[in-house]
Amino acid sequence: MDSMSENQVWTLVDLPDGVKAIECKWVFKKKIDMDGNIQIYKARLVAKGYKQIHGVDYDETYSPVAMLKSIRILLATAAYYDYEIWQMDVKTAFLNGKLEEDVYMIQPEGFTSPENAGKVCKLQRAIYGLKQASRSWNLRFDEAIKEFDFIRNEEEPCVYKKTSGSTVAFLVLYVDDILIV
Repeated sequence: MDSMSENQVWTLVDLPDGVKAIECKWVFKKKIDMDGNIQIYKARLVAKGYKQIHGVDYDETYSPVAMLKSIRILLATAAYYDYEIWQMDVKTAFLNGKLEEDVYMIQPEGFTSPENAGKVCKLQRAIYGLKQASRSWNLRFDEAIKEFDFIRNEEEPCVYKKTSGSTVAFLVLYVDDILIV
């Protein structure tokens, strides 16, 4: 909920006439170590995107994903030239995606604002479970990475390159994971 608040994921509003708010649910997980000991409890708020209606609360859902052969080529190149390789997971990635459509969601269980009990959440950002969540995150990433002078590969839209003098860097985006060479 802190991440949702920091990213200003929604605003509480009255539900417009003729509009139906989608539901949401909490998904709970236990992260365990190799010995089976619980390391951390995790909770994620997920929209019930399967109840979204095409043309009403989403239009486009397509989001590119890096091809395995592209990753293999970059890893082989990195091994041959002894390049450094990093991998990173973008935490709360989908919360960075900006929504273009008007999507309304009921307030999450356990976090209903008493003074705004009759209101719904108008989503400003994508959350997990929305049909367009991956697409909106991908578009936001593309927009942001280009500000750092990375160039998107025409044939493989999830591979980016930046050259500075004799230094070259590659980024490969795979949903919310990034491979950096």
